[in-house]
Amino acid sequence: MAKRGVPLRPHVQDALSIWGQLIREGRIAREWTARDLAARANVSEQTVLSAEAGNRGTSVGTMMDLADLVGVPLFGIDDRAELAQRRRRGEEMLALLPSRVRAKKRNHADDDF
Repeated sequence: MAKRGVPLRPHVQDALSIWGQLIREGRIAREWTARDLAARANVSEQTVLSAEAGNRGTSVGTMMDLADLVGVPLFGIDDRAELAQRRRRGEEMLALLPSRVRAKKRNHADDDF
């Protein structure tokens, strides 16, 4: 039986489509076939084509790996050292935040008047 997923919000689907287009543009600029990129990424050719089509079933990790292989900057950052620096900064920031968040108690109307 086929998986049935919740439809993506239109702007999220647009973003996936753009990401796939950037991957395809980078692949073509390098004169690689989908099979060439698949071999470099250690995935199937169908996975590359699915990613380029902006299909939601392609994992984020695979999309990032494909994008990196064809030269698409991740988060608009070209320098890998800067990516690592931002990751560390994020970890430091998260360490300062509470480890969990609790739902706020709702104020109930006081009916005893």
